[in-house]
Amino acid sequence: MSKGHTIPLLHLAHLLLRRSIVITVFTTPANYPFIADFLSNTTASIIVLPFPQNNPEIPSGVESTDKLSSMSLFHLFSLATKHMQPDFERKLETLRSSVNFIAFDGFLWWVAESAMKFGIPKLLFLGSNNYSSCLLKAVLEDGLLSRPELDNDELMTVRQFPWIKVNRNDFDPLFTGAELKGPPLEHLSKVNIAHSLCDGFITNSFYQLESILVDYWNTRNKQKSWCVGPLCLAKKLQKIERDEPFYKKPSWIRWLDLKLNEGSSVLYAAFGSQAEISQEQLNEIANGLEESKVNFLWVIRKKESELGEGFLERVKERGIIVRDWVDQMEILMHKSVKGFLSHCGWNSVLESLCAGVPILAWPMMAEQHLNARMVVEEIKVGLRVETCNGSVRGFVKKEGLTKMVKELMEGEKGAEVREKMKEVSNMANKAMEEGTGSSWRTLDNLIEEICSSKQDSQIVIN
Repeated sequence: MSKGHTIPLLHLAHLLLRRSIVITVFTTPANYPFIADFLSNTTASIIVLPFPQNNPEIPSGVESTDKLSSMSLFHLFSLATKHMQPDFERKLETLRSSVNFIAFDGFLWWVAESAMKFGIPKLLFLGSNNYSSCLLKAVLEDGLLSRPELDNDELMTVRQFPWIKVNRNDFDPLFTGAELKGPPLEHLSKVNIAHSLCDGFITNSFYQLESILVDYWNTRNKQKSWCVGPLCLAKKLQKIERDEPFYKKPSWIRWLDLKLNEGSSVLYAAFGSQAEISQEQLNEIANGLEESKVNFLWVIRKKESELGEGFLERVKERGIIVRDWVDQMEILMHKSVKGFLSHCGWNSVLESLCAGVPILAWPMMAEQHLNARMVVEEIKVGLRVETCNGSVRGFVKKEGLTKMVKELMEGEKGAEVREKMKEVSNMANKAMEEGTGSSWRTLDNLIEEICSSKQDSQIVIN
């Protein structure tokens, strides 16, 4: 239950609704307004389950990960969702005769148990790509993450994919040999069981982007990966081409319009809703953007600390800070935006691909380091920030950031990845073309395979 997982599932709901399939979405009270707005003017039904309140570690009213005071509470939060299972099953009992399958987020592992109890097919939604899933599986099988003689930043060749080199720092610490115990171990074990129980994976990717990895996965696993993305293209983004008066647009869109009229290019910077960035690192980002002399729009979470004294005044002619929730796709699609300084969350990568905006990769957590390798080394649509010690998890100083920002926006390497991005962007958009795109046809095949036994199809999304 986080925006980065909720939004693609809701995009999937829109795709299914366009095929005249009945959709029921399960959510919680605090998440209901966002979901109801996203599904407004559709026939989707929304069922609200009470979020468990008997969890002393989770503050009352926190029902999504972006509201957690620290991501160290993530595993406890996810484990707490288990208490919704009885209410979920009581509601599901009333729907079971007409439900063809349940699509559920991978962190809500208990949904697989409920689906098995009612004999309903279940598809696990993956918020990541086939590249990261295949690499993790490959290195774990070969024991590459538990070799004590290797430094954390020492590159290792992946036997199954010999053109790919990774290091231990590319993987979440959960998988790198550290002793797991307590909530992280319990949660990981339950999620792994849900993966083994599901009838397949709904993957937010497209076949042409990672065909070798998709084929590898589907020939070696009983659960098929169904690539139905980029899901960010599913809902028509009416607000991208705005007809309303200038004064009614959000302030950041008005600012981008002004830069476009000036003929100026803009770097968009955003690091997602979950990355925890130190005050020291925030100051280096601010100083690096200031010294780069490029125009920039930087989205910062409200709970992050203030920037250095006088920063906003010094950059006011060419920089803007936004602390509100933004439509990221709308920003990336703006004609003034020519670069994206990104944490490489998979949703952000896909949105950048669809908009044709090259990436300056700065991964911070989860599978983002693998996404960064994919962006820079595999599909070659981005560059990477320079850390002060060369480690992929190292501190980034203003000098290294300034250098790579200027390279992306003005340099020769930036021009090269910009051209490559045009090619990949074209593939991404074609994959979602109605009736003919590979992802569109894959979703049709998925529906036909799972729903063929019933005339009236209903899907539950959790």
